[in-house]
Amino acid sequence: MAGTVLNIRGVEIHKGYLAPDAQARLVEDLRGVVRAAAFARPVTPGGRRMSVRMTSAGRYGWVTDRSGYRYEPCQADDSPWPAIPQAVLDIWADLVGDRRGPDCCLVNYYDESAKMGMHQDRDESDFSWPVLSVSLGASALFRIGNTTRGGRTESTWLESGDVLVMGGEARLIYHGIDRIRVGSSTLLPRGGRINLTLRVVD
Repeated sequence: MAGTVLNIRGVEIHKGYLAPDAQARLVEDLRGVVRAAAFARPVTPGGRRMSVRMTSAGRYGWVTDRSGYRYEPCQADDSPWPAIPQAVLDIWADLVGDRRGPDCCLVNYYDESAKMGMHQDRDESDFSWPVLSVSLGASALFRIGNTTRGGRTESTWLESGDVLVMGGEARLIYHGIDRIRVGSSTLLPRGGRINLTLRVVD
């Protein structure tokens, strides 16, 4: 839990926050999450199939389909979402505090062709709590924009073990993943990248 902290447009990036052994243990924890709530490639309200595969843990899961973007308390089969692993909650407590824990941990898997367009995290009811994101596996080119769509952007590589926090004025900043760097990590046996996004929902 050490390393340089970068600040890009108010986004804090804790480089090398998770040591390699902690990353490997966290991946094992996530295998249990995926066994209880399998990855799926969701559809956007506009009917586009997303290139990332998603699942969730916590009180709510973030979902998207033709009905819109939203949080749901149960999976499609009415079973509850699995619990957020304690190791993930510990990261939140260390960097955000323990006054309140996250309601949702969105788990995204990026294969070598996946990306995420510029977007805001704004489906929550309280923007006073930050968004925390954990990177595991292949490095990803992270693009940071502005609090309104368009304008100049900046990019930086997120590497396995990096943790970022978007809070304060950066809470509603536009951001996205342009691509991943294939072969940059051996953490995941099949390659690719896992990203965890923690949010307070209500």
